[in-house]
Amino acid sequence: MASSLAITGLHAGYGAVNVLHGISIAVGDGETVALLGTNGNGKSTLMKCIMGIVRPARGRIVATLDGIQHELVGLPPERIVDLGIVLVPEGRRLFPRLTVEENLLLGAYRPLARAALAHNRQHCFELFPELAARRRQLAGSMSGGEQQMLTLARALMTQPRILLIDEPSVGLAPLLVSRIIDRIRDLKQDHGLTVLMAEQNFTQAIRIADRGYVIVHGQIEYEGRTREELANNELVHKLYMGL
Repeated sequence: MASSLAITGLHAGYGAVNVLHGISIAVGDGETVALLGTNGNGKSTLMKCIMGIVRPARGRIVATLDGIQHELVGLPPERIVDLGIVLVPEGRRLFPRLTVEENLLLGAYRPLARAALAHNRQHCFELFPELAARRRQLAGSMSGGEQQMLTLARALMTQPRILLIDEPSVGLAPLLVSRIIDRIRDLKQDHGLTVLMAEQNFTQAIRIADRGYVIVHGQIEYEGRTREELANNELVHKLYMGL
């Protein structure tokens, strides 16, 4: 069940506006890799390129699943999801007028996931007991932390192989951020997921990341091969710690 992701020489943007300039990163099987950067530096654009929402001008995005390489550039988002690559988007993007349970059911898009729908739903409720208690509550009426848990659970309903998580800490109080990051770590460990997490909260990201990259103005400015390298890097100190 090995899964990995390799992005090479990726250029992308919106119309005449170039956002990504030759991005090359890799996420190995079972790794959690952090993509660190402040707002406006291209993290979300990269995630959208992987998912086929934004089409790159040039470059390659290759997912390797069980030894088979899949070129993602040019594939529609639904085909990418069907491969087992799933995005937890920034801002949660739930259906606010649907219940918790209805939002979860919509996550079971893949045929493979539909076949195991009841099992996956029960598993989500075990992982997130807060959602089990609110299964008939409208998603839009829940707190930000509960909505983020629902977004993660909805992604889990797809039975993902590669999980992309975009800014999970946005809009959450510090204590809730810590809880959400812990849940992401638990999901990765329990399901053997390969995770790419875009995050600007450096302190929380490196708690669970194996290694990471720093993106500045659409370019990779630093690659930390270990958590310790990231924590001790001068650029990271300048951008995130004001040192």
